[in-house]
Amino acid sequence: MVRADAERNIEAILAAGQRLLSGDPGASVAEVAKAAGVGRVTLYGHFPSREDLVAAVLTRAIAEADQALDDPELATLPAPDALARLVSSSWEILNRHSRLFIAADRTLPTERIRERHAEPLKRVEGLIERGRESGDFRTDVPVSWQVSSFFALLHTAAQEVEAARLVGGEAGGVLVTSLRSLLSARSPSAG
Repeated sequence: MVRADAERNIEAILAAGQRLLSGDPGASVAEVAKAAGVGRVTLYGHFPSREDLVAAVLTRAIAEADQALDDPELATLPAPDALARLVSSSWEILNRHSRLFIAADRTLPTERIRERHAEPLKRVEGLIERGRESGDFRTDVPVSWQVSSFFALLHTAAQEVEAARLVGGEAGGVLVTSLRSLLSARSPSAG
């Protein structure tokens, strides 16, 4: 019974944290506890710091996003088309939780954020490697650099939308254009 209560509390805390931090990156631990229907002592019993809470909420959101991005059709599309589709899908999810990612950027070290993206980044790495093998993507820079650039551009887009320097509805297209330019094996003038 105690374990079931603990699991319900954890789920309630994570759901409330995801909802609140996706609305306000500055949401407090007290606000999350209240929204989850638990006391702060209970919340801190499961997540000893705000950093731990944000990390767990981020992990949950990324796992949901990765599941939503599991599109078997990506493997059948040419790499540039698969990239565009993956970016569009990724951006829709990231845009929905952009303020959560802002909270993570403010709270967690960059490497801790990247660790939470391990599974989605494997998908991106596989797509980039496929594009390199087909000759669609450049091979003169390391794959790890291309994956890091993908990751950085998505997060930069979220920050730009948050700062109102980029319209959320336009960001997906901007990302696709930017990433195609970054990854393309052909020079832009080669068409």
